[in-house]
Amino acid sequence: MASFAYLFERFPSLTQTFCYREVGEMARQGAAPPVFSIRRPADPPRECPAAIAEAVTYLPEADALASEMKTIRMVGRYPWRVLQTIHRWGKRPGKGRLTAAAWLGPKLKARGVTHVHTHFAGMGARTAYWLKQFYGITYSFTGHANDLFCEADQPVGLGDLVREASAVVTVADYSLGWLQREFPAHAAKMHRVYNGIETAEFAPPRPDPAAPPLIVSVGRCIEKKGYADLIDACALLREGGARFECVIVGGGPLEEALRGRIAERGLEATVRLTGALPQSEVRCWLSRASLFALACATEADGGKDNLPTVIAEAMACGLPVVSTRLAGVPEMVAEGATGLLVEEKRPEELAGALRKLLGDPEQRLRLGRRGKEIADERFALSVTARQLRELLEALP
Repeated sequence: MASFAYLFERFPSLTQTFCYREVGEMARQGAAPPVFSIRRPADPPRECPAAIAEAVTYLPEADALASEMKTIRMVGRYPWRVLQTIHRWGKRPGKGRLTAAAWLGPKLKARGVTHVHTHFAGMGARTAYWLKQFYGITYSFTGHANDLFCEADQPVGLGDLVREASAVVTVADYSLGWLQREFPAHAAKMHRVYNGIETAEFAPPRPDPAAPPLIVSVGRCIEKKGYADLIDACALLREGGARFECVIVGGGPLEEALRGRIAERGLEATVRLTGALPQSEVRCWLSRASLFALACATEADGGKDNLPTVIAEAMACGLPVVSTRLAGVPEMVAEGATGLLVEEKRPEELAGALRKLLGDPEQRLRLGRRGKEIADERFALSVTARQLRELLEALP
């Protein structure tokens, strides 16, 4: 392959820090792909290196882009068939992806880019689909979780994206198997590459020996994180006389409802909800923890976590993990080796697993040590970025 670029829907994003970390690691490994973003981030992470953030090429805002496409009639700037396709598309959903691809194609070609890679089977992948139709620029994408399991109603569907892609990557064996069953004709071009983390950034935990054991959970306040189940499990632990504290790090649409649930259970002195925090503060909470919990659950519409990055981060810290037997989570948390697993939406089972580890410091240490080893072997960014880079560089 002559050259590949990254194409993101929104970059860099606080909720997708793995993206800018992967870009940085690619550069360290000598690939240095240019980065294009359809939208500007509403929540740029403070930790993203300036050299990465400042090198991003952003597309014009939607209104400006649409206005530009309406006024252009020069065949030399945009191929006539591109303008004709956009015109014929009319007011159907997804027209923004066509105009974005029309604008982006000449910019990519001017930089010698022949392939783009994007994360998520969403806006970026659909723009890449049209890049291929308009300019012959090939693409691949990494599918994660709800972008696969909960397909949006779009004219270009997941089956179209899979069919036209040069490669389809996903972050767990679970989702790889799901994709291969859904689209068996394209199974040969599907690959699993785990999400990577900078394992060296996560220090071993140093909980305060004088304080109660601390349970930490991290993630957005959304249904699939299972925080309601964790809060209910904490209520059961307290009723059983367990000595502990719990901190939930995250913000989002269910934040106020969860605060209400904490109050209803009378857990204000035991369970704390911090709201969204930068990565540096997340790592501080992990360093104070005795164990990590994430009660992953299936949402009403079928959405669910696949391979939560925060579990890999907790393992990199050397923390034992309590989670649920859902999607790719068992690929991270090995029962009895790196943590404990329970069935989803079972607060009583979750409380039992937490109680078991809260009362056994030696087991916590043993599980945490093995988790650290697996994080270094399986989820280190240097490993996962190399796997993705070699896959992309091998594409025709």
